[in-house]
Amino acid sequence: MSGISLTFGGDPVFSDLDLVVQPGDRVALVGRNGSGKSTLMKVMAGLVEADAGSIVIPPGNSVGYMEQDPKMEGFATLGDFAASELEPGELYKVERAGEGLKFDPARPVETASGGERRRAALAKLMAEAPELMLLDEPTNHLDIEAISWLESELAATRAAFVLISHDRAFLRALTRATLWVDRGQVRRQDKGFEHFEAWRDKVWEDEDMQRHKLNRLIKSESRWAVEGISARRKRNMGRVRALQDLKSERASQIKRQGAAAMELEAGPKSGRKVIEAEGIAKSFGDKQILNHFSLTVQRGERVAFVGPNGVGKTTLLKMLLGQETPDEGTVKLGTNLEIAVFDQTRDQLDGDSSLWENLTADPLMGVSGKADQVMVRGQPKHVVGYLKEFLFDERQARAPVRSLSGGEKARLLLAKLMARSSNMLVLDEPTNDLDVETLDLLQELLDAYDGTVLLVSHDRDFLDRVATTTVAMEGQGQATAYAGGWSDYLAQRAPVEGPEKVEKTKASKPKPKVETPKEALSFKEKHRLEALPDEIDRLEKEIAKLEELMADPELFTREPVKFKKATEALVERQEKLAASEEEWLLLEEKAAG
Repeated sequence: MSGISLTFGGDPVFSDLDLVVQPGDRVALVGRNGSGKSTLMKVMAGLVEADAGSIVIPPGNSVGYMEQDPKMEGFATLGDFAASELEPGELYKVERAGEGLKFDPARPVETASGGERRRAALAKLMAEAPELMLLDEPTNHLDIEAISWLESELAATRAAFVLISHDRAFLRALTRATLWVDRGQVRRQDKGFEHFEAWRDKVWEDEDMQRHKLNRLIKSESRWAVEGISARRKRNMGRVRALQDLKSERASQIKRQGAAAMELEAGPKSGRKVIEAEGIAKSFGDKQILNHFSLTVQRGERVAFVGPNGVGKTTLLKMLLGQETPDEGTVKLGTNLEIAVFDQTRDQLDGDSSLWENLTADPLMGVSGKADQVMVRGQPKHVVGYLKEFLFDERQARAPVRSLSGGEKARLLLAKLMARSSNMLVLDEPTNDLDVETLDLLQELLDAYDGTVLLVSHDRDFLDRVATTTVAMEGQGQATAYAGGWSDYLAQRAPVEGPEKVEKTKASKPKPKVETPKEALSFKEKHRLEALPDEIDRLEKEIAKLEELMADPELFTREPVKFKKATEALVERQEKLAASEEEWLLLEEKAAG
């Protein structure tokens, strides 16, 4: 790609962009939601024409693109679509990909879900095996088994690929180079995604340093201009013009987009016991979803539900929330529950309505989407101001939701969710399409949230960071609760032992819960144990500085307000230090057994 420029009626998306993808490249394409990642990929695929520049593909090389919303008109089945570019002798490739990605090639196009269509588009690309594969969020709508299959296929391919994904574990395992789209520029680093965040932070640190130096220079030159003119009544026009140039340089710098100002507020506390399920069972015809499963969820727990697509995770969630009646057993909900739901299908958003209307309308209450304000946790806020907190600008407020990228839709849905207080969150695939920075912020919010979280996700990294309990639905009615996140589940689960074991499991009651050994630390506890020494060191340094400040005998008389604040800060840090030391001691004892 040489000299690529593209504008959609406003600021340039890209300007004079040069980019090379080499044979065999394994590239992560990263950037904030709305930065232009998918647009750049569509330009690479020839689906979007640039305003200027050229793209050269060497003869004999082909480029394949996995469409987010594939057009299947004229095809009777998903298999017909997936095999449309293959020779008759290559049809087995579609069947193989269908098995790995878990879609039925015989499924009629007209009855296929959006997820099945996307899996068919991915199977089509994998079967065609072009020299360069362009993959935009390929793991969306895949369960962990299918993600593992795709990961192994891409690891073994000799083709080059460029990959957009929210799944950090997937990116870390596969990529050897990173393209970073940021404010119209595309930077390349020949290291995989594992090194991206350190690289990004260093670029931003250098940028902030340069901006700081520029501001200091402007301040110095501005002082000279005022003092010089006043003293000598004579202008050095060269320096004045240079000062104007410096100010123009600062004005031309594109401001870095900050993090979304997301905030979760827990409503009134629920009862200590949030959900108690005893011996629940559920079947649909011959398919058994659950067989005598029991689970108690206490206030403040983060319970993740994992398992293959179609195994019954959503059905189990509905039973636990009282929306579906079990065939056997009982479910008791705790008191004072206020539930907020994040739906992976984005059904809560009306694609034809604007962002403004989606935030202010409430069909259940008969409220239209014409109001200027939205109630945010009981307080009125102007719609545009609230949208800006979630990184939407004023022009987008009146745009239809269908014009948003997948990540922007997820961010808008989070804005709706976070406008209300709650004490239980139900999150169904919340990580799909979100960028790294927003994922980090969401994780921090969930860590600090004073309520209960029920989470369905196939994102292994996110599960490790958030979940305190993982319920694995293993098929044939079996569901087992494990302490910790995904890595903890893998470490604790019993190995599968051939067909005899499976048949025995079918006929018997479910296996008992596997307890974590007392001396074992969960993923989050290990991470916390590693972080505590630095936290203790920081608190000790802050306490030393405050004690040094308060050693001044004149401080109370001279600056009583400062003395009061320093005293309060000292007490607060001493309490935090004592708590951190106690936590470190407990975790050390647990690790040592």
